Amino acid sequence: MASLQTWLLASSVRLAQAYPSNEPEPEERAQRELQWLLEARLGISLSTLRYGPERVLEEGEQVTLEKDLQRLCEGVPLAYVLGEQPFWTLILKVSEHTLIPRADTETLVERALNLPLPEAAEVLDLGTGTGAIALALAVERPHWKLLGVDVVPEAVALAKTNATLHSIENACFTLSHWFDSVKKSDSGFDLICSNPPYIEANDPDMDSQVARYEPASALIAAQEGLADIETIIEQAPGFLKAGGYLMIEHGWKQADIVARRYRAKGFSEVEVLKDLTGNDRATLGRWV
Repeated sequence: MASLQTWLLASSVRLAQAYPSNEPEPEERAQRELQWLLEARLGISLSTLRYGPERVLEEGEQVTLEKDLQRLCEGVPLAYVLGEQPFWTLILKVSEHTLIPRADTETLVERALNLPLPEAAEVLDLGTGTGAIALALAVERPHWKLLGVDVVPEAVALAKTNATLHSIENACFTLSHWFDSVKKSDSGFDLICSNPPYIEANDPDMDSQVARYEPASALIAAQEGLADIETIIEQAPGFLKAGGYLMIEHGWKQADIVARRYRAKGFSEVEVLKDLTGNDRATLGRWV
């Protein structure tokens, strides 16, 4: 059996060679992904890998890691290989039926937590997927009431599973195509947020790994990627309280046109939010 360090070195070379030719710094990416893999599968931290004593892999461990490595070399995203992905302070179960939650989407969570919402705010998460946004907000604001909806039954089931795994009781999930099955209440929601599909079909900038493995229904939208965003902006006022907020994630090239759509519909205090790399990532507006 190989030592852990020997396996990591050889596997990093193999994985780096499997990446697309335009991958920047493939060796660093391969090392990083395999370190995450080892931590998830064997509970071995980066510091242990670097400074701990040499460890020999057991036969069963090596078999499992080799299977995982083969899938990574085939292009399967690490989150799908592991069946989980970190988001905010949570580790969320993921599947091929849902988009993999990204750190950039945490921009919406952070901004929502800083909005002047009531202590018992009611929040709607449209296209919830794994439940990432709703569950992150529910953990931070236990007095808020979160509703997450999705048109994909498997996504709704997965979001419910994630809520159960983290013992989150102030978030619930149900099947709905945007607002179609959301009941209008007398008061409305204090905040509606969404990470909808916003990529144009055949977009040459879309990562090939994303296009191949993540569900197109969570990625691709008609009208140059704006169809679902426009539906949400058009219908949201009927479900918002006076003074409530609408926050939508979008592509970095879409910020200007989305902000114009907000203003044309009658939203005020329109604000474009930047992600971790400084790109325009989401738009926020208030319905007054």
